[in-house]
Amino acid sequence: MTGWDVLREAGELARAGEAFAVATVVWRQGPSSGQLGSRAIISAAGEVRGWIGGACAQPTVIREARQAIADGQPRLLLLGTGDQFGGAIPAGMTVVPISCQSEGALEVYVEPVLPAPHLMIVGSTPMTRALADLAGVIGWRAEIRDGTEFTAADVDGRSMVVVATQGHGDEEALEQAVTAGPAYVGLVGSHRRGAAVLGYLAERGVPADQLDRVRVPAGLDLGPTPHVEIAVAILAELVRLRAAGTIPAGLPAGTRAGSGTESAAETAEATDPVCGMTVSADTAGRPLDYQGVTYYFCCAGCRGAFESDPAAYARKETRC
Repeated sequence: MTGWDVLREAGELARAGEAFAVATVVWRQGPSSGQLGSRAIISAAGEVRGWIGGACAQPTVIREARQAIADGQPRLLLLGTGDQFGGAIPAGMTVVPISCQSEGALEVYVEPVLPAPHLMIVGSTPMTRALADLAGVIGWRAEIRDGTEFTAADVDGRSMVVVATQGHGDEEALEQAVTAGPAYVGLVGSHRRGAAVLGYLAERGVPADQLDRVRVPAGLDLGPTPHVEIAVAILAELVRLRAAGTIPAGLPAGTRAGSGTESAAETAEATDPVCGMTVSADTAGRPLDYQGVTYYFCCAGCRGAFESDPAAYARKETRC
């Protein structure tokens, strides 16, 4: 895939609601297989489409891209050593040593692209329709479900759920909501009504840690207000919580967009004892057993250097 092909596919993935990161080479020092403007898409599961560099760069970029997807924060990577900048590393840059067999270096910008925030609104009132319209204005994906149709399967750990059934099946709808473990659960109603609903669910055996997460009344406290202003108050609270990090911008640990709570395969890593590079702790890492310990290497050259004098390198071996 060319750089432009990567951008076109990134647009398609974003429209499909997938989580991924785009890695772009913004600086290079030869020899390096990565070129200025080289791009790649890295999925939450670590799959790569495109090109940003060879065996030395790719494992590090994959690891950092997956972390960026998890925490929602971009990062600037220097794959090489601080010598390329005379030892003065720009603030915010992450330096990662790469291949011992090349003096090349890459600077790679990794930017996460996450699905639009998902707001599930349970109930059918003028307020719920106003809330859905307002959420759409700021680019969120808002859905409305009737209380009798809503189930825990409609949301996941990234969703925000507002239960606004107004006395028509509040208990059942809220039980489905807390069971799903979303990032936010709010109940539209008074403190008194909320206490009654939560008390009923506690008697039914709903765990206290799930009920403690319910915000009631949902939204900023504006006092008695019309339904449109209630919608504004709820959306304002959600925006504030996301800005504060209480509702994470990235993906919950062990999840991946588009697959509910399906765990993404974790890739074990180790440190090459010769050059210090982070490598995959699998067959691609050229494993070698020495005195009961398995070592992994970035390239055949490092493995050969270890084999020639294993005692020298084994003493300084570290694990990731």
